[in-house]
Amino acid sequence: MAHFVIMGCGRVGSTLAHTLEDAGHSVAIIDQDDRAFRRLRTGFSGRKVTGVGFDRETMKRAGVEEAYAFAAVSSGDNSNILATRVARETFHVPHVVARIYDPGRAEIYQRLGIPTVAAVRWSADQVLRRILPEQHIAGDYREPSGRLVLAEVDLNPDWIGHPISSIEKAAGIRIAYLTRFGEGMLPAAGTSYQDGDTVHAMLNVDRSSEIGHILAKSPAKES
Repeated sequence: MAHFVIMGCGRVGSTLAHTLEDAGHSVAIIDQDDRAFRRLRTGFSGRKVTGVGFDRETMKRAGVEEAYAFAAVSSGDNSNILATRVARETFHVPHVVARIYDPGRAEIYQRLGIPTVAAVRWSADQVLRRILPEQHIAGDYREPSGRLVLAEVDLNPDWIGHPISSIEKAAGIRIAYLTRFGEGMLPAAGTSYQDGDTVHAMLNVDRSSEIGHILAKSPAKES
């Protein structure tokens, strides 16, 4: 079970909270207006924290120091980006995502390595795919037989600096492309995985769980 912090208890923030709780995770949700928590179902057992989402003390009360992921899904672009940067840079939360209404801003922040979802294609599912590694395996594309899927895969930070070829060998996947600084790139023979890269791989659907476990661990040391 992991701990998740959500900033913004709107329609999708509450949907995220319920989905994560149903999956067995602990959840804290932050909103400036305590009336927003009325959107949460009766019996919601997570933390409801009233306060400014990017305030450090508010974030601490929400348990950000132990958080596996942080999702900023309030109605303000600036607040979402600021909160996401605080979560990543101050509290070192490994998985973050910000909701952005302005597609131009979204591209800028993607180049800074901050995962964003622009409102024009934004949904609770899109956010979940960026903070729950197992959701990535749902995939962006399946070939006609349904056996192969092209999906984002999540890697342990210890893979940073390792060649793409060693990742493919360890997990038995084929990395189709990377998103680096907001732009797609095809990996070459000498390409290594860098901090902030999003990895898009073609993999066997029936091995998705196994692949997720392999990449979530540190790479094996060479003997």
